[in-house]
Amino acid sequence: MKTRPPAIIYGAAALAALSLAWSAYAITDLMHSGKFGLSVALAGDIGWVTVLWAEWRGVTIAGRSWAAPLAGWLIAAGVALLLVIHGAEHSRGQAIAGPFVVLVGKVVWMFALAAMKDPAALTPEQQAEIHDVMRSSAYVAQLHEASVERLHLAAEAEIARIKAEARTTLARDEADFEIGLERLDKQAAIQRRTPLAIAPPAPSFDRVAEQANAVIGDQGEQPPIIANGAASSPSDQIASKAVSSPNADREQPSLADLVREQVASTASNSDAVRGVMTLRPDANKESVGAAVRRERRRNELKDGYA
Repeated sequence: MKTRPPAIIYGAAALAALSLAWSAYAITDLMHSGKFGLSVALAGDIGWVTVLWAEWRGVTIAGRSWAAPLAGWLIAAGVALLLVIHGAEHSRGQAIAGPFVVLVGKVVWMFALAAMKDPAALTPEQQAEIHDVMRSSAYVAQLHEASVERLHLAAEAEIARIKAEARTTLARDEADFEIGLERLDKQAAIQRRTPLAIAPPAPSFDRVAEQANAVIGDQGEQPPIIANGAASSPSDQIASKAVSSPNADREQPSLADLVREQVASTASNSDAVRGVMTLRPDANKESVGAAVRRERRRNELKDGYA
């Protein structure tokens, strides 16, 4: 619309008000139903005014701009027909002149709407083309947003999969670690509970000879054989038999004898274990340690009850 509406608008508005008043009275009187008839009259008048607004705004249906004017003329024709019927109940003149106000008002509003249109305004076809461009742009933007959302969801799914695999790997490593600890505990328990009788086989003659030489070297130059032909201790027996007897492996003292000797001659378990391992390096150190501890406790109990 222009800054000031054209003068024809005032005449069209006056005719519209007159037409609405006359049609409302005539249809209500024709219905002979009081307020119900008035509601029918108001429905026709409101529809006529609404269609006028649609014509002014250039509203289209399915891309067709003539839909609004056609609906306006159909409503006007229906109201005029009702006015003719109402006039026929009274006189022929009223039947002819009754629809005159409605039809004149409709024609005047056609010119008023044309006067209110901007000559430089876009045609319905041009406006529809602009709407198509806007619709395409909105479609592209929403399609891009959907693609980004899909990539985001795919990334979230990949991250969840990586985390699940990491948790599986961590659980597997934890299980392997616990099993390894249990195996170490079992091995230590087996070694602690192994009897001394199940000791490794005795060393060969060469190793016994080397041990005897080491013992003799620690004690200085002494004769390898005791005067009475018998050694005074298991360690002396090893040293003497390593030199005098070729069957020293079968005649050497037992590990239990060595443990008792070392426990009796040392003040601490570590020294006793070290002494036994020096004489029997092939023995199991943990088994020797357990035997030394048992022998030490047995000696302490004897001393305590003595």
